Amino acid sequence: MADSYDVVVLGSGPGGYVAAIRASQLGLKTAIVERELLGGVCLNWGCIPTKALLRSAVIFHYMQNAKDYGLAATGIEADLAAVVKRSRGVASQLNKGVTHLMKKNGIAVHFGSGSLAGRSGGMGKLSVTDQDGKQHEIAAKHIIVATGARARELPFAPADGERIWTYRHAMTPREIPSQLLVIGSGAIGIEFASFFNDMGSKVTIVEMLDRIVPVEDEEISAFLQKSLTRQGISIQTGASVESIDKREKGVVARIKGNDGKTVETRFSHVISAVGIVPNTEDIGLAEAGVKMERGFIQIDPMGRTGVDGLWAIGDCTPGPWLAHKASHEGVTAAEAIARDLGNTDVHPHPLDRNMIPGCTYCHPQIASVGLTEAKARSAGHTVRVGNFPFMGNGKAIALGEAEGFIKTVFDATTGELLGAHMIGAEVTELIQGYVVGKTLETTEAELMQSIFPHPTLSEMMHESVLSAYDKALHI
Repeated sequence: MADSYDVVVLGSGPGGYVAAIRASQLGLKTAIVERELLGGVCLNWGCIPTKALLRSAVIFHYMQNAKDYGLAATGIEADLAAVVKRSRGVASQLNKGVTHLMKKNGIAVHFGSGSLAGRSGGMGKLSVTDQDGKQHEIAAKHIIVATGARARELPFAPADGERIWTYRHAMTPREIPSQLLVIGSGAIGIEFASFFNDMGSKVTIVEMLDRIVPVEDEEISAFLQKSLTRQGISIQTGASVESIDKREKGVVARIKGNDGKTVETRFSHVISAVGIVPNTEDIGLAEAGVKMERGFIQIDPMGRTGVDGLWAIGDCTPGPWLAHKASHEGVTAAEAIARDLGNTDVHPHPLDRNMIPGCTYCHPQIASVGLTEAKARSAGHTVRVGNFPFMGNGKAIALGEAEGFIKTVFDATTGELLGAHMIGAEVTELIQGYVVGKTLETTEAELMQSIFPHPTLSEMMHESVLSAYDKALHI
């Protein structure tokens, strides 16, 4: 007889394991099916280990520039193997943490590859195949698909782990590339470009669109490009890689520039960061009648697929493809399921994509939430825009981090905070202040009247709001 549950989650990434925990907290008998490591890509091969790498690179950068802080440091060098070992250790520690959370919350874990196996008697079925090829079946009243996504590879240059890398290869390099080509300037591409540049690589970024980090506000994109260029990174926008030929000691890439000319350039390594592919093949979605677009599962704001008892969250659904969005969706879906099963004490809220912050951990960092200035105008808003530079903030100057600015966008009529956009030191920690403000439907008045502690970087948030209404105090 198949094991039977209220909820089974297929995939244990930041969406899946959080959904399972919340379901268990609500008194539902819950299980997870995972084919690899608990925590998924984010914890084991994405968000967390990359931040460990980037932290090492930032410390290395500070050490090399110790004289800027009145300090002397000699014989500075990077131990790549130790840097990678630390990163993998951080991932391993958190993987153990998720394992503990599964036990603490009484969640059954089935290791293996799962696929939908129909529905009968009010129960959905999953067939699970373990690493030895043995199969068993589990059943649940509700199934949450949280299978995530993987790196999209270039059709003319599949990753080999030696010269052509995806993000997984780039996290465990055996050597620092001497000349690195990064294809794509989204968060993954920019973060690895920043890391390897700080570690001594000569980095070139190629972006097909007319600006880097194209989802960000145009002023942020322009500022970042100037900053990275000053750091020695070569950036080509409006360009494309036509082909990559592997050689004994590197690769030769044919790059078509924005002038229409194609030039061959030699690199030691290539990182492909051209997007993701959802892990939705061969798990029975089509047979179940799930609606798909470009491989992504279509859902409503609660995570429902439209098929009875079947839900989906995270990177296998439409973007943005962010860990915190997946976790939020996991909680929402678990609470909606609990309510469907009769728990009227929970009140799940549908996902509002306009409230999802984005963070890029390059040097300088980028963070944003809500509408860019251009999107606000195109949506019909008359806007007021505030802008305050890091160089006007005492804490930023004291830290030696006076590069960057904070931009806020308000509806000129209602005072609604439409969007906030930041670039500079630790802005990924600051952005949540604006996220909370948007969630509470704050206007410029509440933000102006709030007292920000001194000396902090957060004071720039206040000044940016004041600037939008011609009231800035320190510039």
